[in-house]
Amino acid sequence: MTLAEMAVAVLNTADGREKTALSRRHAASWFAARKAGAPLPIGSASPPMRPARPAKPELLPPRDMPRRRPGNEAGRIALLHAVAHIELNAVDLHWDIIARFADVEMPLGWYDDWVKSADEESKHFNLMADCLEAAGSCYGALPAHAGMWRAAEDTASDMLGRLAVVPMVLEARGLDVTPGMIEIFQKAGNTDAVAALETIYAEEVGHVAYGSKWFNFLCGRHNLDPKDVFHELVRKYFHSTLKPPFNEEKRAEAGLPPDFYWPLTGD
Repeated sequence: MTLAEMAVAVLNTADGREKTALSRRHAASWFAARKAGAPLPIGSASPPMRPARPAKPELLPPRDMPRRRPGNEAGRIALLHAVAHIELNAVDLHWDIIARFADVEMPLGWYDDWVKSADEESKHFNLMADCLEAAGSCYGALPAHAGMWRAAEDTASDMLGRLAVVPMVLEARGLDVTPGMIEIFQKAGNTDAVAALETIYAEEVGHVAYGSKWFNFLCGRHNLDPKDVFHELVRKYFHSTLKPPFNEEKRAEAGLPPDFYWPLTGD
């Protein structure tokens, strides 16, 4: 199989555990071939506009999602479920960028970064699913946000737009909010959830950094000013303003300077 065909196979797998198992196998195959000095062909394939999804969870518009109250056990389970849903979408987002833009000539490092990200997101989904099962629940037991894939649909023909909105806005938001989630589970004494979220927090910095690196690479290729282009694309594709407070330290570590995101707050 080519890498693009592997990506589409993951996108077309509905069950979360099966999707992430396939994702991890394909990632291992890619890196084994890279280590052997014989990288797999990138190839081409036609990704679906929307990835396959299990029958559950029920997907609801954002306005219809129940409010989470993390001060009790049910609220904390809902929070874990929401993170699991985000991570499953992230698996598909990283494979989708490989398949959807396979016709753009890119260095092998581009594929290394997104395959690694997809592999880590697969691990993150399974960590969250394990935490849910330990709490007597499971992924699919609660409704989930129906708008998670909108950024992918909006940027299906715009590679720079995809990089701007997915890793540099949506995943960067994870850097802002994850420390607060870790604190919630620390107070509840849930050490497994704390450890899982700390793993996610550490590895998401890399995913934002990959977005920033390749966004700047493509802007350089086309002689564009990265900051101006970022502002233009986020205003075009992200249907809201960015909301502080920002985790400026981790954003800087990921290559996102304040003058990229503060002007987009609407303040």
